Amino acid sequence: MGQALWRLPPRQQLQLQEELADRLADREGGGRQDQGRDGDPQKRAPQPCYGPDIYHLLRTRMGGKEQHGFIDLEMLPPELGITILSYLNATDLCLASCVWQDLGSDEYLWQGLCKSTWGHCSIYNRRLPAGFSYRRLYLQLDEGCLTFNANAREGIDYFMSKGILVDHPTELAKFIFYTRRLHWKMLRIYLDERRDVLDELVTLHNFSNQFLPNALRDFFRHIHAPEERGEYLETLITKFSHRFCTCNPVLVRQLGLSPDAVYVLCYSLILLSIDLTSPHVKNKMSKREFIRNTRRAAHNVSDDFVGHLYDNIYLIGHVAV
Repeated sequence: MGQALWRLPPRQQLQLQEELADRLADREGGGRQDQGRDGDPQKRAPQPCYGPDIYHLLRTRMGGKEQHGFIDLEMLPPELGITILSYLNATDLCLASCVWQDLGSDEYLWQGLCKSTWGHCSIYNRRLPAGFSYRRLYLQLDEGCLTFNANAREGIDYFMSKGILVDHPTELAKFIFYTRRLHWKMLRIYLDERRDVLDELVTLHNFSNQFLPNALRDFFRHIHAPEERGEYLETLITKFSHRFCTCNPVLVRQLGLSPDAVYVLCYSLILLSIDLTSPHVKNKMSKREFIRNTRRAAHNVSDDFVGHLYDNIYLIGHVAV
């Protein structure tokens, strides 16, 4: 009855719900009907309904008995029960499966958890073998991330041994780009060793129509900047500068920018961020000083554009936090 009602068109659902409500009212009132002013039976006005009436549906399926506490999901249509459980995380879903084993172990729920937590895996694009379980895949992905956060190389080897990833720079870069479960320190060490993966990871960023400081923040949100200045930081800024110019050809042409000019501006933004946000710097750099110092290194950039850069750092904050 519940599953049939759930799959009916809205108009038929409304009619059936009115009939169910009338039957329940007759049963509770001993078959009495509301009397009008003239003593004639008066038909009860239908209540507005915008979807399946879960209360009446449950009352009907339970024989009109009242239920106290949380709703038993097994009394609901399977589609609705799965929709409710889809809002749980993996830990809560495991606990729910102890009560509702069939619903909590549904592959649709665990597939959603896998793809929402790890947006890209090589195994998603292959034909799944017989007996494949997304719940088991979720546990393997979680175990692999824990291994990666302890040792990056061992973590990637674990993913490959389970057939989750293939050893290709593009596949590894997509996996890193679409997940937030990898620790940034281990990720920085891994990308420093695998420059081919770093190159593919940079190309996944789209900086079109983004203001330079905001684009740099977005870049460092995925690829964390090192704590000290060195060759790796220079490599990151160089790759970012070329990618930014590639994504914004019109802006580059209008402002007369080049990858070298963007490189200089990025370093100026990092130094300005440290100057304005560090509590150890007492004499903060003024906007006029920033414009003067930046124009010495980037001659083709206008004062207005450099001034907007200063305002962004002053109002929003560090570019590499």
